[in-house]
Amino acid sequence: MEQEIEKVETVEAVETSKEEPTEENGTQNKRNNRPNRQGREKRQPRQQRQPKLYEEEVISIGRVTKVTKGGRHFRFSAVVVVGDRKGKVGLGTGKANEVPDAIKKASQAATKNVTRVSIVEERTIPHEATGVCGASKVMLKPAAKGTGVKAGGPVRSVLEMAGVKDILSKSLGSNTKINMAYATLDALKSQKTAEEVAKLRGKKVEDLI
Repeated sequence: MEQEIEKVETVEAVETSKEEPTEENGTQNKRNNRPNRQGREKRQPRQQRQPKLYEEEVISIGRVTKVTKGGRHFRFSAVVVVGDRKGKVGLGTGKANEVPDAIKKASQAATKNVTRVSIVEERTIPHEATGVCGASKVMLKPAAKGTGVKAGGPVRSVLEMAGVKDILSKSLGSNTKINMAYATLDALKSQKTAEEVAKLRGKKVEDLI
């Protein structure tokens, strides 16, 4: 009996010795259970924007006003030319309720319509040509080295984006910006070098000259 009483007393002493969890202990346990900051995965850096393949230039921005019963509604149209200044050039148009959106649409359309044009010595065109679009006519002539781009307005923008450095030009019809730009592009597309003509005819360049 005495041994049993001693065992009961020892058990009670052990139970009373156990401390009940307090608020301080609980907060410490929570802090200990938190993952270490060093163990967290490092955030990946943001992906850098890829550089644009082509340069772009806005030729014209137009505004259209629609008058309704509720008021006036404005929309914008933009004409953009893109190119790499190495023989590739494209034109595009875009329409939207805001100017930046219209320019963005025009730039995307121009990028899809990029074409390669023939350039001699990386500075001028092979021969004289006239481009037509609507009532606009643009005549282009090759020029000697150092002449520069003798053109203005949309014609100059298209020629510079195409990479032409020496050229003479003249407007022979309407001065509508979008038509002049497309007429200039039409004249550039019609350019053919002596090598291309010889290949089409099945002859050598010396035979043509």
